[in-house]
Amino acid sequence: MNKADIIVGIQWGDEGKGKIVDNLAQKYDVVCRSQGGHNAGHTIWVDGVRYALHLIPSGVLNPKACNIIGNGVVLSPESIIKEMAQFQDLKGRLFISDRAHLNLPYHALIDQAKERLKGDRAIGTTGKGIGPAYADKISRTGHRVGELLHPERLCESILANFNTIEPIVKALNIALPNAQELLSTLQGYKDALEPFIADTTQMVWKAIDDGKSILLEGAQGTLLDIDHGTYPYVTSSNTVSAGACTGLGISPKDIGSILGIVKAYTTRVGHGPFPTEEHGEDGKRMADVGKEVGTTTGRSRRCGWFDAVAVRHSSRLNGCDRFALMKLDVLDGFKSIKICYAYEVNGKRVDYMPTNLDSVVPLYESMPGWDSVAGVRRFEDLPKEAKNYIDRIETLTQTKVGIISTSPERKDTIIL
Repeated sequence: MNKADIIVGIQWGDEGKGKIVDNLAQKYDVVCRSQGGHNAGHTIWVDGVRYALHLIPSGVLNPKACNIIGNGVVLSPESIIKEMAQFQDLKGRLFISDRAHLNLPYHALIDQAKERLKGDRAIGTTGKGIGPAYADKISRTGHRVGELLHPERLCESILANFNTIEPIVKALNIALPNAQELLSTLQGYKDALEPFIADTTQMVWKAIDDGKSILLEGAQGTLLDIDHGTYPYVTSSNTVSAGACTGLGISPKDIGSILGIVKAYTTRVGHGPFPTEEHGEDGKRMADVGKEVGTTTGRSRRCGWFDAVAVRHSSRLNGCDRFALMKLDVLDGFKSIKICYAYEVNGKRVDYMPTNLDSVVPLYESMPGWDSVAGVRRFEDLPKEAKNYIDRIETLTQTKVGIISTSPERKDTIIL
Protein backbone atom coordinates (compact mmCIF):
# COMPACT_ATOMS: atom_id res chain seq x y z
CA MET A 1 0.00 0.00 0.00
CA ASN A 2 1.41 3.38 -1.04
CA LYS A 3 1.59 6.47 1.15
CA ALA A 4 0.39 9.93 0.18
CA ASP A 5 3.12 12.58 -0.01
CA ILE A 6 2.46 16.17 1.07
CA ILE A 7 3.70 19.51 -0.22
CA VAL A 8 3.18 22.34 2.26
CA GLY A 9 4.03 26.05 2.30
CA ILE A 10 6.37 27.01 5.13
CA GLN A 11 6.07 30.81 5.25
CA TRP A 12 3.13 33.18 4.64
CA GLY A 13 2.15 31.57 1.35
CA ASP A 14 3.33 32.47 -2.16
CA GLU A 15 6.46 30.33 -1.70
CA GLY A 16 6.36 28.87 -5.20
CA LYS A 17 4.44 25.67 -4.47
CA GLY A 18 2.91 25.66 -7.93
CA LYS A 19 6.18 25.06 -9.78
CA ILE A 20 7.19 22.21 -7.47
CA VAL A 21 3.76 20.57 -7.52
CA ASP A 22 3.70 20.84 -11.30
CA ASN A 23 7.20 19.39 -11.49
CA LEU A 24 6.48 16.50 -9.15
CA ALA A 25 2.96 15.92 -10.48
CA GLN A 26 4.47 14.52 -13.66
CA LYS A 27 5.42 11.47 -11.55
CA TYR A 28 2.18 11.01 -9.56
CA ASP A 29 -1.06 9.25 -10.45
CA VAL A 30 -3.29 11.42 -8.24
CA VAL A 31 -2.90 15.08 -7.15
CA CYS A 32 -5.20 16.50 -4.47
CA ARG A 33 -6.13 19.86 -2.92
CA SER A 34 -7.24 19.57 0.70
CA GLN A 35 -8.15 23.06 2.00
CA GLY A 36 -8.59 26.74 1.21
CA GLY A 37 -10.46 28.20 -1.71
CA HIS A 38 -9.87 30.51 -4.64
CA ASN A 39 -8.01 32.86 -2.33
CA ALA A 40 -5.06 30.56 -3.04
CA GLY A 41 -3.01 31.00 -6.18
CA HIS A 42 -0.39 28.76 -7.77
CA THR A 43 1.62 30.21 -10.63
CA ILE A 44 3.21 27.69 -13.01
CA TRP A 45 5.46 28.51 -15.96
CA VAL A 46 5.80 25.93 -18.75
CA ASP A 47 7.73 26.81 -21.92
CA GLY A 48 7.25 30.50 -21.26
CA VAL A 49 3.47 30.18 -20.74
CA ARG A 50 2.05 31.32 -17.39
CA TYR A 51 -0.77 29.35 -15.75
CA ALA A 52 -2.53 30.75 -12.67
CA LEU A 53 -4.42 28.08 -10.71
CA HIS A 54 -6.71 28.85 -7.78
CA LEU A 55 -8.83 25.75 -7.16
CA ILE A 56 -7.79 23.11 -9.67
CA PRO A 57 -4.84 20.99 -8.47
CA SER A 58 -1.55 21.67 -10.23
CA GLY A 59 -1.54 18.12 -11.60
CA VAL A 60 -3.95 19.32 -14.29
CA LEU A 61 -0.93 19.95 -16.53
CA ASN A 62 -0.10 16.25 -16.39
CA PRO A 63 -2.54 14.61 -18.85
CA LYS A 64 -2.23 11.27 -17.03
CA ALA A 65 -2.94 12.57 -13.51
CA CYS A 66 -6.26 12.38 -11.70
CA ASN A 67 -6.99 15.68 -9.90
CA ILE A 68 -9.11 15.80 -6.74
CA ILE A 69 -10.56 18.76 -4.85
CA GLY A 70 -11.18 17.48 -1.33
CA ASN A 71 -13.87 18.04 1.26
CA GLY A 72 -11.77 20.59 3.16
CA VAL A 73 -11.93 23.10 0.30
CA VAL A 74 -14.56 25.85 0.13
CA LEU A 75 -15.50 25.88 -3.55
CA SER A 76 -16.65 28.89 -5.54
CA PRO A 77 -18.58 27.40 -8.48
CA GLU A 78 -18.25 30.65 -10.40
CA SER A 79 -14.46 30.69 -9.98
CA ILE A 80 -13.82 27.06 -10.84
CA ILE A 81 -16.03 27.16 -13.93
CA LYS A 82 -13.93 30.06 -15.26
CA GLU A 83 -10.73 28.24 -14.36
CA MET A 84 -11.85 25.02 -16.05
CA ALA A 85 -12.34 26.92 -19.32
CA GLN A 86 -8.52 27.11 -19.71
CA PHE A 87 -8.28 23.35 -20.14
CA GLN A 88 -9.69 20.66 -22.38
CA ASP A 89 -10.79 17.11 -21.66
CA LEU A 90 -11.15 17.50 -17.87
CA LYS A 91 -13.86 14.85 -17.61
CA GLY A 92 -12.41 11.80 -15.94
CA ARG A 93 -9.37 13.84 -14.78
CA LEU A 94 -10.97 16.31 -12.33
CA PHE A 95 -13.19 15.41 -9.39
CA ILE A 96 -14.79 17.64 -6.74
CA SER A 97 -15.81 16.31 -3.34
CA ASP A 98 -19.55 16.28 -2.78
CA ARG A 99 -18.71 17.14 0.85
CA ALA A 100 -16.78 20.34 0.02
CA HIS A 101 -18.64 23.46 1.12
CA LEU A 102 -19.93 26.04 -1.31
CA ASN A 103 -18.54 29.55 -1.39
CA LEU A 104 -21.35 31.53 -3.05
CA PRO A 105 -21.34 35.14 -4.29
CA TYR A 106 -23.04 36.48 -1.16
CA HIS A 107 -20.14 35.17 0.96
CA ALA A 108 -17.77 37.50 -0.91
CA LEU A 109 -20.16 40.45 -0.45
CA ILE A 110 -20.25 39.84 3.30
CA ASP A 111 -16.47 39.42 3.40
CA GLN A 112 -15.81 42.71 1.63
CA ALA A 113 -18.41 44.65 3.62
CA LYS A 114 -16.97 43.49 6.95
CA GLU A 115 -13.45 44.44 5.88
CA ARG A 116 -14.64 47.94 4.95
CA LEU A 117 -16.25 48.37 8.36
CA LYS A 118 -12.98 47.49 10.11
CA GLY A 119 -11.16 50.38 8.48
CA ASP A 120 -7.52 50.48 9.57
CA ARG A 121 -8.11 47.33 11.67
CA ALA A 122 -8.85 45.27 8.57
CA ILE A 123 -7.14 41.88 8.37
CA GLY A 124 -6.27 42.24 4.70
CA THR A 125 -8.49 39.41 3.49
CA THR A 126 -8.67 38.70 -0.24
CA GLY A 127 -12.39 39.50 -0.12
CA LYS A 128 -13.18 36.22 -1.87
CA GLY A 129 -15.70 35.02 0.72
CA ILE A 130 -13.47 32.34 2.22
CA GLY A 131 -13.95 33.37 5.87
CA PRO A 132 -17.75 33.66 5.68
CA ALA A 133 -17.98 30.32 3.82
CA TYR A 134 -15.93 28.56 6.51
CA ALA A 135 -17.95 30.39 9.19
CA ASP A 136 -21.16 28.97 7.73
CA LYS A 137 -19.57 25.52 7.69
CA ILE A 138 -18.59 25.70 11.36
CA SER A 139 -21.95 27.18 12.43
CA ARG A 140 -23.64 24.35 10.47
CA THR A 141 -25.56 26.68 8.17
CA GLY A 142 -23.40 26.02 5.11
CA HIS A 143 -24.21 24.13 1.93
CA ARG A 144 -22.17 21.44 0.24
CA VAL A 145 -21.23 20.81 -3.38
CA GLY A 146 -23.36 17.65 -3.53
CA GLU A 147 -26.47 19.78 -2.95
CA LEU A 148 -25.96 21.36 -6.37
CA LEU A 149 -27.36 18.16 -7.85
CA HIS A 150 -30.78 19.27 -6.53
CA PRO A 151 -30.89 23.01 -7.29
CA GLU A 152 -34.55 23.58 -6.34
CA ARG A 153 -34.06 22.05 -2.90
CA LEU A 154 -30.77 23.92 -2.43
CA CYS A 155 -32.40 27.19 -3.46
CA GLU A 156 -35.10 26.80 -0.81
CA SER A 157 -32.51 26.04 1.85
CA ILE A 158 -30.36 29.07 0.96
CA LEU A 159 -33.40 31.36 0.93
CA ALA A 160 -34.33 30.10 4.41
CA ASN A 161 -30.80 30.96 5.53
CA PHE A 162 -31.15 34.44 4.00
CA ASN A 163 -34.07 35.05 6.38
CA THR A 164 -31.88 34.35 9.39
CA ILE A 165 -29.09 36.70 8.27
CA GLU A 166 -31.39 39.46 6.98
CA PRO A 167 -30.61 41.92 9.82
CA ILE A 168 -26.87 41.50 9.25
CA VAL A 169 -27.23 41.84 5.50
CA LYS A 170 -29.26 45.04 5.85
CA ALA A 171 -26.74 46.50 8.28
CA LEU A 172 -23.95 45.78 5.80
CA ASN A 173 -26.01 47.22 2.91
CA ILE A 174 -25.77 44.03 0.85
CA ALA A 175 -28.22 43.13 -1.91
CA LEU A 176 -29.05 39.42 -2.04
CA PRO A 177 -30.51 37.62 -5.09
CA ASN A 178 -34.21 36.85 -5.27
CA ALA A 179 -35.53 33.30 -5.64
CA GLN A 180 -35.63 33.36 -9.46
CA GLU A 181 -32.10 34.78 -9.78
CA LEU A 182 -30.71 32.34 -7.24
CA LEU A 183 -32.32 29.27 -8.81
CA SER A 184 -31.07 30.26 -12.27
CA THR A 185 -27.52 30.64 -10.92
CA LEU A 186 -27.61 27.30 -9.09
CA GLN A 187 -28.97 25.53 -12.16
CA GLY A 188 -26.09 26.91 -14.20
CA TYR A 189 -23.62 25.64 -11.60
CA LYS A 190 -25.21 22.18 -11.71
CA ASP A 191 -25.09 22.01 -15.50
CA ALA A 192 -21.38 22.87 -15.55
CA LEU A 193 -20.17 20.86 -12.54
CA GLU A 194 -22.38 17.76 -12.27
CA PRO A 195 -19.98 15.48 -14.23
CA PHE A 196 -17.17 16.31 -11.80
CA ILE A 197 -18.94 15.86 -8.44
CA ALA A 198 -17.97 12.64 -6.64
CA ASP A 199 -17.33 10.94 -3.29
CA THR A 200 -13.64 11.76 -3.37
CA THR A 201 -12.90 10.16 0.01
CA GLN A 202 -13.72 6.75 -1.49
CA MET A 203 -11.62 7.63 -4.53
CA VAL A 204 -8.55 8.50 -2.44
CA TRP A 205 -8.95 5.38 -0.29
CA LYS A 206 -9.13 3.21 -3.41
CA ALA A 207 -6.09 4.92 -4.89
CA ILE A 208 -4.12 4.20 -1.70
CA ASP A 209 -5.30 0.57 -1.62
CA ASP A 210 -4.43 0.14 -5.31
CA GLY A 211 -0.88 1.36 -4.74
CA LYS A 212 -1.31 4.57 -6.72
CA SER A 213 1.18 7.39 -6.14
CA ILE A 214 -0.60 10.33 -4.49
CA LEU A 215 0.47 13.95 -4.00
CA LEU A 216 -1.36 16.30 -1.64
CA GLU A 217 -0.84 20.01 -2.26
CA GLY A 218 -1.60 22.62 0.35
CA ALA A 219 -2.75 26.18 -0.18
CA GLN A 220 -1.39 29.32 1.47
CA GLY A 221 1.38 28.76 4.04
CA THR A 222 1.97 27.49 7.57
CA LEU A 223 2.18 30.96 9.13
CA LEU A 224 -1.37 31.63 7.86
CA ASP A 225 -2.80 28.55 9.61
CA ILE A 226 -5.97 29.35 11.59
CA ASP A 227 -4.50 27.74 14.74
CA HIS A 228 -0.74 28.07 14.33
CA GLY A 229 -0.39 31.23 12.26
CA THR A 230 -0.07 34.91 13.17
CA TYR A 231 -3.69 35.17 14.36
CA PRO A 232 -5.89 37.06 13.54
CA TYR A 233 -3.93 37.82 10.37
CA VAL A 234 -4.45 34.30 9.04
CA THR A 235 -6.63 32.35 6.67
CA SER A 236 -9.69 30.35 7.76
CA SER A 237 -8.38 26.80 7.40
CA ASN A 238 -5.60 24.53 8.66
CA THR A 239 -2.74 25.00 6.21
CA VAL A 240 -0.29 22.71 8.06
CA SER A 241 0.39 19.18 6.85
CA ALA A 242 -2.05 17.68 9.37
CA GLY A 243 -4.88 19.58 7.66
CA ALA A 244 -4.46 17.37 4.61
CA CYS A 245 -5.83 14.42 6.56
CA THR A 246 -9.10 16.08 7.56
CA GLY A 247 -9.37 17.88 4.23
CA LEU A 248 -9.32 14.62 2.26
CA GLY A 249 -10.58 12.04 4.73
CA ILE A 250 -7.38 10.06 5.18
CA SER A 251 -5.53 8.74 8.22
CA PRO A 252 -2.17 10.08 9.49
CA LYS A 253 -0.92 6.54 8.85
CA ASP A 254 -1.53 7.15 5.14
CA ILE A 255 1.00 10.00 4.99
CA GLY A 256 4.42 9.42 3.43
CA SER A 257 7.03 12.15 2.90
CA ILE A 258 6.46 15.84 3.67
CA LEU A 259 8.14 18.46 1.50
CA GLY A 260 8.20 22.05 2.77
CA ILE A 261 8.29 24.84 0.18
CA VAL A 262 10.29 27.88 1.27
CA LYS A 263 11.48 31.01 -0.51
CA ALA A 264 15.12 32.07 -0.33
CA TYR A 265 13.76 35.28 1.20
CA THR A 266 10.40 36.10 2.81
CA THR A 267 7.18 37.67 1.53
CA ARG A 268 3.77 38.44 2.93
CA VAL A 269 0.53 39.81 1.43
CA GLY A 270 -1.81 42.00 3.46
CA HIS A 271 -1.57 43.09 7.06
CA GLY A 272 0.02 41.34 10.01
CA PRO A 273 3.42 41.04 11.71
CA PHE A 274 6.50 40.45 9.56
CA PRO A 275 9.72 40.62 11.64
CA THR A 276 12.20 40.60 8.74
CA GLU A 277 10.32 42.97 6.44
CA GLU A 278 12.73 45.19 4.53
CA HIS A 279 11.35 48.68 3.89
CA GLY A 280 14.37 50.02 1.99
CA GLU A 281 15.88 49.49 -1.45
CA ASP A 282 16.70 45.82 -0.79
CA GLY A 283 13.04 45.00 -0.20
CA LYS A 284 11.99 46.92 -3.29
CA ARG A 285 14.60 45.08 -5.34
CA MET A 286 13.34 41.68 -4.16
CA ALA A 287 9.80 42.69 -5.08
CA ASP A 288 10.78 43.95 -8.54
CA VAL A 289 13.08 41.07 -9.49
CA GLY A 290 10.81 38.43 -7.94
CA LYS A 291 7.69 39.94 -9.56
CA GLU A 292 6.08 39.82 -6.14
CA VAL A 293 2.45 40.46 -7.00
CA GLY A 294 -0.28 38.19 -5.64
CA THR A 295 -1.60 35.62 -8.12
CA THR A 296 -5.12 35.93 -6.70
CA THR A 297 -5.39 39.55 -5.57
CA GLY A 298 -2.90 41.42 -7.72
CA ARG A 299 -1.65 43.09 -4.53
CA SER A 300 2.05 43.83 -4.07
CA ARG A 301 3.77 41.50 -1.61
CA ARG A 302 5.83 42.83 1.26
CA CYS A 303 9.40 41.51 1.08
CA GLY A 304 12.18 40.83 3.55
CA TRP A 305 15.13 38.65 4.48
CA PHE A 306 15.02 34.92 5.25
CA ASP A 307 13.61 34.26 8.72
CA ALA A 308 15.24 31.05 9.94
CA VAL A 309 13.41 31.21 13.29
CA ALA A 310 9.98 31.16 11.66
CA VAL A 311 11.02 28.54 9.10
CA ARG A 312 12.45 26.22 11.76
CA HIS A 313 9.18 26.59 13.71
CA SER A 314 7.14 25.73 10.61
CA SER A 315 9.34 22.78 9.73
CA ARG A 316 8.74 21.24 13.15
CA LEU A 317 4.99 21.89 12.96
CA ASN A 318 4.75 20.09 9.64
CA GLY A 319 7.27 17.33 10.22
CA CYS A 320 9.20 18.28 7.08
CA ASP A 321 11.59 15.70 5.68
CA ARG A 322 13.21 18.26 3.39
CA PHE A 323 12.78 21.69 1.81
CA ALA A 324 12.40 22.95 -1.72
CA LEU A 325 14.24 26.29 -1.76
CA MET A 326 12.54 28.60 -4.25
CA LYS A 327 13.52 31.77 -6.14
CA LEU A 328 17.19 31.63 -5.20
CA ASP A 329 17.88 33.58 -8.39
CA VAL A 330 16.01 36.63 -7.03
CA LEU A 331 18.97 37.22 -4.70
CA ASP A 332 21.43 37.36 -7.63
CA GLY A 333 23.69 40.40 -7.48
CA PHE A 334 23.23 41.30 -3.82
CA LYS A 335 26.64 42.13 -2.33
CA SER A 336 25.49 40.98 1.11
CA ILE A 337 22.56 38.79 2.14
CA LYS A 338 21.03 38.73 5.62
CA ILE A 339 19.55 35.80 7.53
CA CYS A 340 17.54 36.21 10.72
CA TYR A 341 19.01 33.62 13.11
CA ALA A 342 17.21 34.67 16.33
CA TYR A 343 14.82 37.25 17.79
CA GLU A 344 15.17 39.79 20.55
CA VAL A 345 12.10 40.17 22.75
CA ASN A 346 12.13 42.75 25.56
CA GLY A 347 15.91 42.82 25.51
CA LYS A 348 16.30 39.03 25.65
CA ARG A 349 17.42 36.76 22.81
CA VAL A 350 15.02 33.97 21.89
CA ASP A 351 15.51 31.24 19.27
CA TYR A 352 11.85 30.26 18.97
CA MET A 353 8.77 31.90 17.49
CA PRO A 354 6.65 33.49 20.25
CA THR A 355 2.85 33.70 19.99
CA ASN A 356 2.94 37.49 19.75
CA LEU A 357 5.36 38.97 17.23
CA ASP A 358 4.54 42.62 17.87
CA SER A 359 7.63 43.33 20.00
CA VAL A 360 10.01 41.04 18.12
CA VAL A 361 13.28 42.47 16.78
CA PRO A 362 15.14 40.25 14.27
CA LEU A 363 18.81 39.48 14.86
CA TYR A 364 20.75 39.15 11.62
CA GLU A 365 23.95 37.66 10.35
CA SER A 366 25.28 38.68 6.93
CA MET A 367 26.74 36.47 4.24
CA PRO A 368 28.52 37.35 0.98
CA GLY A 369 26.24 37.43 -2.05
CA TRP A 370 26.88 35.93 -5.49
CA ASP A 371 26.79 36.98 -9.11
CA SER A 372 24.17 34.71 -10.67
CA VAL A 373 22.45 31.34 -10.19
CA ALA A 374 19.72 31.96 -12.79
CA GLY A 375 19.06 28.87 -14.89
CA VAL A 376 21.64 26.68 -13.11
CA ARG A 377 20.54 23.02 -13.16
CA ARG A 378 23.40 21.27 -11.34
CA PHE A 379 24.38 21.84 -7.71
CA GLU A 380 28.09 21.75 -8.52
CA ASP A 381 27.60 24.70 -10.91
CA LEU A 382 26.23 26.99 -8.18
CA PRO A 383 28.58 29.73 -6.93
CA LYS A 384 30.38 28.90 -3.68
CA GLU A 385 28.53 31.74 -1.90
CA ALA A 386 25.15 30.33 -2.91
CA LYS A 387 26.15 26.89 -1.65
CA ASN A 388 27.23 28.45 1.66
CA TYR A 389 23.88 30.25 1.93
CA ILE A 390 21.99 26.99 1.40
CA ASP A 391 24.19 25.21 3.94
CA ARG A 392 23.51 27.94 6.51
CA ILE A 393 19.77 27.68 5.95
CA GLU A 394 19.96 23.92 6.55
CA THR A 395 21.90 24.44 9.78
CA LEU A 396 19.64 27.14 11.19
CA THR A 397 16.36 25.42 10.25
CA GLN A 398 17.53 21.88 11.08
CA THR A 399 16.08 20.70 7.77
CA LYS A 400 17.85 19.52 4.62
CA VAL A 401 17.28 21.25 1.27
CA GLY A 402 16.40 18.65 -1.36
CA ILE A 403 15.28 20.84 -4.26
CA ILE A 404 16.56 24.22 -5.47
CA SER A 405 14.75 26.44 -7.98
CA THR A 406 16.85 28.85 -10.04
CA SER A 407 14.17 30.38 -12.31
CA PRO A 408 10.41 30.19 -12.86
CA GLU A 409 10.87 27.63 -15.66
CA ARG A 410 10.07 24.00 -14.88
CA LYS A 411 13.47 22.70 -16.09
CA ASP A 412 15.56 25.15 -14.04
CA THR A 413 15.40 22.97 -10.94
CA ILE A 414 18.15 21.18 -9.04
CA ILE A 415 17.18 17.87 -7.41
CA LEU A 416 19.64 16.78 -4.72
